[in-house]
Amino acid sequence: MVSYHYEKIDAFTAEGSLGNPAACLFLREDQDLSDEQMQEIATAHKGFVSEVVYCREIGRNTYSLRYFSSECEVAFCGHGTIACMYSLINSSPILRDMDVVTVQTKNATLPVYNRILTDNAVYVAAPEPSYNDILLTASQISAVLGIDPDSLDASYPVSLINAGLNTLIVPVAGLETEISILPDEPALKTFCVNHGIDIVLTWCFSVQDDRHFAHSRVFAAKFGYLEDPATGSGNSAFGYYLILNKLWNGDSIAIEQGGSNRVYNTVRLACQNGRVLFGGGTTTRIRGEYLLEGSI
Repeated sequence: MVSYHYEKIDAFTAEGSLGNPAACLFLREDQDLSDEQMQEIATAHKGFVSEVVYCREIGRNTYSLRYFSSECEVAFCGHGTIACMYSLINSSPILRDMDVVTVQTKNATLPVYNRILTDNAVYVAAPEPSYNDILLTASQISAVLGIDPDSLDASYPVSLINAGLNTLIVPVAGLETEISILPDEPALKTFCVNHGIDIVLTWCFSVQDDRHFAHSRVFAAKFGYLEDPATGSGNSAFGYYLILNKLWNGDSIAIEQGGSNRVYNTVRLACQNGRVLFGGGTTTRIRGEYLLEGSI
């Protein structure tokens, strides 16, 4: 048996919300896992966490992160990054005194800003955005979401923006519509695969809590589960969308996220040097050792 340090951490928890669960395996320098082993572990976590994060130190205050859902490897996972780096920084006397730590993902090198003492949060600079053309009608989008076409808010555009994941951003008319959306998971997965979409983010300016700037929901059927309850990459794409459409000036804001019958999670956004930052706090639910048969 080989033992790996393991934590189950909920990211973006706030005021009693449940957050978004990630499992984090922290690999020592002398430990390694194959892609197949990483996927097997993530598949075994189906229904327990959204993604599994594998973290390894690769240089001075620099860490490699890889993310796997129960279905496949994920290029970037915002909540997993928040969960892993908050725990890592908070547990290390050396890192707690540092303002910035670096993470290396599959496609980008990103700074992580330590604001644990001031905000009880860490912030991650989202990857540089790319803006993609979409050839989808309102009828196609509303049909796959299971809502009437009139429930889309035509005042704002539908956009496809990648800030780590290809995110279809869909404005809807009002909070009641927003929190009641319930797509068919297999149909949504097929739709996303066919159109090169990773996740679908719906949003509105109507909020339950006036301290929040907007309300969002994120659907991630492509990765083996219907809804992501709190999302860094999706809300980062949303931040770039807001800036692009002159709906946000880049000052610090909070987005409430979630569907009906729940305490909404909180994702914080800010803008620094043209880059959207997403951040939040975490709650550690399990800490221990993960045992795996075989050799390192």
